[in-house]
Amino acid sequence: MLDEKRIKEAEKNIKRYLEEGLLKKVKEHNENIIKIFKKDSEESLKVAELLSKNDLSWLWTVVCSYYSMFYISNAVLYSLGYKVGAKIAHKVTSDALIFYVRKKLKERLLVDFETAKEEALELAGVKADELIESFDFERLKRSKFQYEMTEPIKKTKAETSLNRAKKFIFEMEKILLKSIIFNFMNI
Repeated sequence: MLDEKRIKEAEKNIKRYLEEGLLKKVKEHNENIIKIFKKDSEESLKVAELLSKNDLSWLWTVVCSYYSMFYISNAVLYSLGYKVGAKIAHKVTSDALIFYVRKKLKERLLVDFETAKEEALELAGVKADELIESFDFERLKRSKFQYEMTEPIKKTKAETSLNRAKKFIFEMEKILLKSIIFNFMNI
């Protein structure tokens, strides 16, 4: 679960990213950008599945799983009116997910669990935190993976990455769809 320190760090960083232009507020939406991010996410996930299924490369299963999450995250952020710049894009995306998307995930998950009140609030918060945290886990795992693990461990970690990516993308696409519908209704 995301701890308060990580959440506060993201909040502080977002202000700096906006000031330095590492994250920009989008004035006009271009639906093609969202389509490109979604296509890249889908392609990365397909490649990760292919690599995993055929035992071709555990390293690249992790890398492609992570990138599928990265691209769908940027599609969601763009749909919410933010474009991540080229410099430190992965860290900016991670912090922006915590700052802008975490609350939306909680709200969307609450709708799914609307019959249970207190339990749903706690469960939705935990699940939203877990999904956002999975992005950070994969970002960090990608760097450790190349140098520190044996092949059997790599296989297990790669399968975990692939499953996290699938779950992450499933939830992010729901937010993306809601955002697209909202933007369309307000045109």
